[in-house]
Amino acid sequence: MAKQFLFYGKTMEELKQMPLQDFANILNSRQKRSVLRRGEEIQKFLQKVDSKVKRKNKIRTHNRDMIVTPKLVGHTIAIYNGKEFVPIKISEQMLGHFLGEFVLTRKRIQHSSPGVGATRSSASIKSKPK
Repeated sequence: MAKQFLFYGKTMEELKQMPLQDFANILNSRQKRSVLRRGEEIQKFLQKVDSKVKRKNKIRTHNRDMIVTPKLVGHTIAIYNGKEFVPIKISEQMLGHFLGEFVLTRKRIQHSSPGVGATRSSASIKSKPK
């Protein structure tokens, strides 16, 4: 039997029926403050998501500081990372987090051998073919 997901003791069905203000009261203080201050903006975004889902369009956003709410679970949202839109499938474990947490804005640094002329010993290293 699969384990049922609970978010602070509430099932997903209960969370989806819950108004946004009540959902905010469950969250931690930082997320709660964000939801309560930006409630209208979040409602507009949720309406946009519903309309795009009905028309089968892709959901794209620059809004990285949007809180993941229960109505977003199961959707794929393309979040802008400063260069491109990265599609992210919203799951139940993402509830209460910001969208920007799941799309990194910087790549990992990969160090390789030093360039030609960097040190005296690197003069004997052949340059990489282009």
